[in-house]
Amino acid sequence: MRSSILRVTGSHTRSTAARAAAAVVAGAMALTLTACGGDDDKDDEGSGESGAAASVQLPKLDGQKLEVAAVWTGPEQENFTKVLDEFEKRTGAEVSFVPTGNNTSTFLGTKIQGGKPPNVAFLPQVGVLHQFAQKGWVKPLGTEAQAQLDKNFSAGWKDLGAYEGKQYGVYAKAANKSLVWYNTAAFEAAGITAEPKTWDEFVQTAQTLSDAGSPAVSVGGQDGWTLTDWFENIYLSQAGPEKYDQLAKHEIKWTDPSVKEALTTLAQLWGKDDLLAGGSAGALRTEFPKSVTNTFSGDTPAGMVYEGDFVAANINADTKAKIGTDAKVFPFPAVGDESPVVSGGDVAVALKDDKGSQALLTFLASTDAAEIWAAQGGFISPNKEMDRKKYKDDVTRDIAAALLKAGDDFRFDMSDQAPAAFGGTQGAGEWKALQDFLKDPKDVAGAQQQLETSAAKAYKG
Repeated sequence: MRSSILRVTGSHTRSTAARAAAAVVAGAMALTLTACGGDDDKDDEGSGESGAAASVQLPKLDGQKLEVAAVWTGPEQENFTKVLDEFEKRTGAEVSFVPTGNNTSTFLGTKIQGGKPPNVAFLPQVGVLHQFAQKGWVKPLGTEAQAQLDKNFSAGWKDLGAYEGKQYGVYAKAANKSLVWYNTAAFEAAGITAEPKTWDEFVQTAQTLSDAGSPAVSVGGQDGWTLTDWFENIYLSQAGPEKYDQLAKHEIKWTDPSVKEALTTLAQLWGKDDLLAGGSAGALRTEFPKSVTNTFSGDTPAGMVYEGDFVAANINADTKAKIGTDAKVFPFPAVGDESPVVSGGDVAVALKDDKGSQALLTFLASTDAAEIWAAQGGFISPNKEMDRKKYKDDVTRDIAAALLKAGDDFRFDMSDQAPAAFGGTQGAGEWKALQDFLKDPKDVAGAQQQLETSAAKAYKG
């Protein structure tokens, strides 16, 4: 969701979280927008799209009705529907999609406790996967789904979908969440010829855009999860991976000096209303999709918007901008010695123990599903065997290549590692604390105490 230290969104308590990120640094810096097509590995068993040879066999499910729940709406939902359409075509099942809203764990918990869970759900937080597994709400992968997972995914991505030795999930959708997208026309109008590589250069670029009459940075502050991503990229780059892991597990407190330093750095941007589209008040009224359209459409578009590769889906669907020409991207700037790479992901799990649910997980773990999804744009996959020619554009292809090049040396999104009450609930926990900090970036100490109070309660629970 979520990059040249790599971070992936989810609850990351396994040993991969402690690995050095040196290999990722080179991969992330390959994300230049002079994309030349990337490395085109091809699946020998076919693309899996209609009319092509299928790489996975699925059972007949004529007459069965399945329900799938995920957080996606708008273009992201429409793109995923293409995958479900193919599953229906091959199996005869009828699949309906239900958006969960931002509070995924609450939505699903209510459905499960009410005896009406969806067949399959995508969880945007690994912490939620662990909580659901502890309660016995998710079902282990069947033999066929496990076979596809073993064939197509690296150990690190499999580990993220496991809990206490059992495999529960398939990370069908990943995200490189350490990207800044920019409007090339705004850069040209302001006389900016180089992409910023450091935080100081980034803030100066924002100032140059503002001085030239463009809103500099569009921030989707109404969605608290975007603000956690801002903080985590800065913290990972500035404090380093070891501190990052400690804070993610709440082994150090949010009142730690390293958090103070990161928030102080963030305030260099958030504390200047002239650098934010609409100022801090406007940012707090802006949802994530609007933060993208504010940058690539309208009479006075913003110069830059921060978020992951999935921004491409909104650019393609909601603006006339062309990725690679009108809309380009650079890695999140280095605050410390290295640029951060934070990756995110959505894990598909079965909430019902039936043939249809397992068949859908099998399909989602295949190269066929990944390639159909990739062709829609605004999507990257950790499926290492898929044909990368299927990605819609060179930019996305290179972002996906950098993710795979990182191997298992990644960090998962810190807020997604936390209990949902702290890291994944709208209007509460870290989301609320950072929204309050965006409103008053001078109060660093107050933000730290608010974060620590919420974290201590959630982790204790």
